[in-house]
Amino acid sequence: MKTLIVFNHPYNGSFCHSILESVKKGLLGAGHEVDIIDLDSDCFNPVMSGEDLLAFKNRQAIDEQAIDYVKRLQQADHLIFIFPIWWELMPAMMKGFIDKVIFPGSTYGYAKSGHGMITKLNNLQSTTVITTMNTPKLKYKFAYGNAIKKSFIKGTLKKTGFRNVKWISFNKIKSSSEKIRDTWLSNLEKRFTKR
Repeated sequence: MKTLIVFNHPYNGSFCHSILESVKKGLLGAGHEVDIIDLDSDCFNPVMSGEDLLAFKNRQAIDEQAIDYVKRLQQADHLIFIFPIWWELMPAMMKGFIDKVIFPGSTYGYAKSGHGMITKLNNLQSTTVITTMNTPKLKYKFAYGNAIKKSFIKGTLKKTGFRNVKWISFNKIKSSSEKIRDTWLSNLEKRFTKR
């Protein structure tokens, strides 16, 4: 099985980076082939230019890096996103990945009726979103409206036909103890070893 991880965090000492290492270790232990797209290391340009928007309309991507990412996504059996939630949303690079890689003609098409979308990623069996944030879970849901669930998981992934989407959220990161974080990482590794 081939798992593609899309990772976005600029600091190598972050908890997100520790999550990446634990997930990768678990997957390798389960015999998966692991491909990692590190948006920060790749210096991915998240900005949609006028040319990119025209390409979107014509259903033919022009950003070479995005085209490469699409090819890698098309080869994956499983997909994992890892990123922090800043100001209740994903960072710019992750949003740019969605804008430039989840692309009509490449990863999804439109139903013949004109209503709804259908996936072109027929090989993709599951998608897992793993996030970190300092906001408490209930406050994120009720005070801020759970933007990741509404816009990213429902409004992008499920809308374009991604199957078996799961979300793992680690909250109150700054106030969590090292012991709690170690437990989270150990459980993540075990979870992905069982895949």
